[in-house]
Amino acid sequence: MTRDSVLEARYVVKSFGATPALRGASATVGRGEILAIMGPSGSGKSTLLYCLAGILVPDSGQVVFDGTRIDIMPENRRSALRRDKFGFVFQFGQLVPELTAEENVALPLLLAGARRREALRRAREWFGRLGIDGLEGHRSAEMSGGQAQRVALARGLVAGPEILFADEPTGSLDSLAGERVMHLLTAAARDQGTTVVLVTHDPRVAAYADREIIVHDGTVTTTPSAPAAPVGLALRENR
Repeated sequence: MTRDSVLEARYVVKSFGATPALRGASATVGRGEILAIMGPSGSGKSTLLYCLAGILVPDSGQVVFDGTRIDIMPENRRSALRRDKFGFVFQFGQLVPELTAEENVALPLLLAGARRREALRRAREWFGRLGIDGLEGHRSAEMSGGQAQRVALARGLVAGPEILFADEPTGSLDSLAGERVMHLLTAAARDQGTTVVLVTHDPRVAAYADREIIVHDGTVTTTPSAPAAPVGLALRENR
């Protein structure tokens, strides 16, 4: 890995049964960078994200986080890594329906061993920050899609992860709610220095990233140069 890299996939191959998903994909993520992984449906972009996050183990190739190969770690160590160093936001939020919003946000802290009172206190700090004050006691069925996704974003960031993995975080939202979530995601990540790896098929979402890579037929085919500033935020500043 280069000095500025925090995460790297090297010639990663992954199949599901007889169906290949990745065919030697390589990608590097810079520390503090917001990277968008783009590609059509079925291209392998989500599989690449799950390999980078240690959720899936590649059939061959390497995945390196902060100088350590995670593809050869036993599951218990990869689980601890996901709990302690990584945050996650998925397309449909995947909130635990039996828990309140504040309990959902506090969940990563509780799993890491924090006391309940302290975990809930830290969780509540995110509600004002993400514009969802008053929803602390609501359950997922009582929230709009945009509200639930902001709760999921708070859950992904509450523990201060080194890397936030986001798989189509606006895919279930209308354009206005999606733009709001992306603005909040990128602003919060930059504020606490979190690296973001983002999967999307939407160029409007990718515009919030520093850099894009394109996955096609299981390989990374294009790595455009990083813009001088995040395009999505720059557009907002010029309005």
